[in-house]
Amino acid sequence: MKRAPKVDLTIGPMSQHFRTLAVPAALGMVFNTAYNMVDMYFAGRLETSSQAGLSIGFGVFFVYVAFGFGLGSGVSALVGGALGARDARQARRLTGQALIFAALISGVLMAVGLILSPWIVQLVSEPGAYRDAAARYLLVLQLAIPGFVVAYACNGALQAQGDSVSLTRALGVAFLANVILNPLLIYGLPGLWGGIGFDGLAVSTVLSQTGVMVFMLWRLLGSEVAEGLQRRHFRPRVKTFRILAVQMLPTSFSLQVMILAGIAVQFALKGFGGHAIAAYGVGLRIEQMVLLPILGVATSLLPIAAQNFGARDFDRVRAALAYGVKVALTFMAITCPILWLGADWAMGVFTDDPEVRAAGVSYLHFDTLLLPVYAMLFLINSLLQALKRPIYVLWISIYRQGFGVAFFVWLYLNLRGWDLWSVWFGIGTSVMSGLVLSLLLARHVAGREIGGLWSKPADHSRT
Repeated sequence: MKRAPKVDLTIGPMSQHFRTLAVPAALGMVFNTAYNMVDMYFAGRLETSSQAGLSIGFGVFFVYVAFGFGLGSGVSALVGGALGARDARQARRLTGQALIFAALISGVLMAVGLILSPWIVQLVSEPGAYRDAAARYLLVLQLAIPGFVVAYACNGALQAQGDSVSLTRALGVAFLANVILNPLLIYGLPGLWGGIGFDGLAVSTVLSQTGVMVFMLWRLLGSEVAEGLQRRHFRPRVKTFRILAVQMLPTSFSLQVMILAGIAVQFALKGFGGHAIAAYGVGLRIEQMVLLPILGVATSLLPIAAQNFGARDFDRVRAALAYGVKVALTFMAITCPILWLGADWAMGVFTDDPEVRAAGVSYLHFDTLLLPVYAMLFLINSLLQALKRPIYVLWISIYRQGFGVAFFVWLYLNLRGWDLWSVWFGIGTSVMSGLVLSLLLARHVAGREIGGLWSKPADHSRT
């Protein structure tokens, strides 16, 4: 098997590295979001309760998947730092331990999910068809947990080497498989098989994501960092597990807090009916699609900054952040007006329900004001992870999404009255104040770790 060479991100033009990493990463996210949109589309063709149930069910499921994203970010920072320091042995050791760690936590998460998922669904829904749909969807989806966690652990090690193409390929094939499997499993084959209805959405995800995991394992074991991997590298080591957990848990918990914020919003929206929850679910997926290029830039910043931090080239770390900000804000200046003008059309692609459509348009119009703020938050989070300080990402998330969303939504509902705009204003206030906090914390961390966030302070001492 031909080994994929690692990319040295400590030399060469910054723009070239961002193009090499960001374009495939963003394309992979396009496939991932399009995958979710296919699910939302077919759920909408069934009935509104199916669409609302899917929105709630996947939101709950993401609480478990967040461990995969957190582990992937942690592995990228750790392996990237080792590669930047030219420590191939440490990079190889971390890779082997990350794989066995991913397998172990997958088993734990599946067991915990079977116990907690029904309770969470009851918390954020009212009795009825959409609650039943969410519970059924989650029950089957537990089988996809290893596919997500192990695949993203592999991606972290590949990304640290400058490989963001492998996951893109896997997600592209998974998207195409989902386009075929969804109608096949839902409706069956005329005259041969009647299909399994709504449950087909979850079964399709289990099958396609397991395929992603297998492909990513194959790519990682064929990469340069895996050269020389032996059985001893897969023996569980508590010390290395602790290092991985320290990097994984803050990021994972921050993502879970984000999901809890979504649950808090759904809790507030349930008083408006299933159409409001469905609108929020569709609106989020449209928002994610718009943010994909920025997520690609932020994802690229992590390995670039991590390798240069490991090499102790702090000027290049700052240069990477500055370049990412320039690209992100330029893109948002073009995209936000387009989203404002096309909000009604975008909602119409996914639903014919006029109430769902109107509620979704109001969310997307308000969201255009927040997209540049989200972009800055993503970049700051990637920098903090690259500097091996993910705990600050967690503190930001706890304020913005753990406290801010629930508090400000509650505040505006009481001040403005019971309407959807109160919910949107609550989300907006938490996001904007969260950016202020993240910039303050990033400045503090950067001052200690690399001598400054945007530039190194001038040395005024006299010789």
